Amino acid sequence: MTQVAEVLTMLVRQRATLAVAESLTGGLIGATITSVSGASKAFRGGVVSYATDLKQALLAVPEDLLLREGAVHPDVAAAMAAGVARLCDATYGLAVTGVAGPEPQDGRPVGTVFVAVSGPGGEIHQRRLSLQGSRERIRVETVDEALDLLASVVKANKGEHSG
Repeated sequence: MTQVAEVLTMLVRQRATLAVAESLTGGLIGATITSVSGASKAFRGGVVSYATDLKQALLAVPEDLLLREGAVHPDVAAAMAAGVARLCDATYGLAVTGVAGPEPQDGRPVGTVFVAVSGPGGEIHQRRLSLQGSRERIRVETVDEALDLLASVVKANKGEHSG
């Protein structure tokens, strides 16, 4: 069973749901999740907030945070995860923001990625990535790492039901 299928199975067992907020991956996480038959039992949907202003407008990322730190920051990823969970009424929110290249952004080098998961109690789990390679490789590795973090959080919460 693939990693995404395992995560979806765990979510269904918990009677939990998932929403995603994507920046650099541009919908690739949602596409990966929905490639699994039965994903609709747990996947609520998501937001591709590629533009910085959409992170604030759609996901309630604080404007002062975006002005101070830019869009590529761990606190932005955390706010995106919590915001998409709220927006989509989901148990878990998964978010990614980063620099796929070819140029640095917000003072961050290419390959800098922040992943965050908002869990059932609103707790935030985060991972910072420093990836190498082409733009496409960075995007694909971001999807894998994001799903890995999500799997570890969902597994740790296996006894909790919220949704």
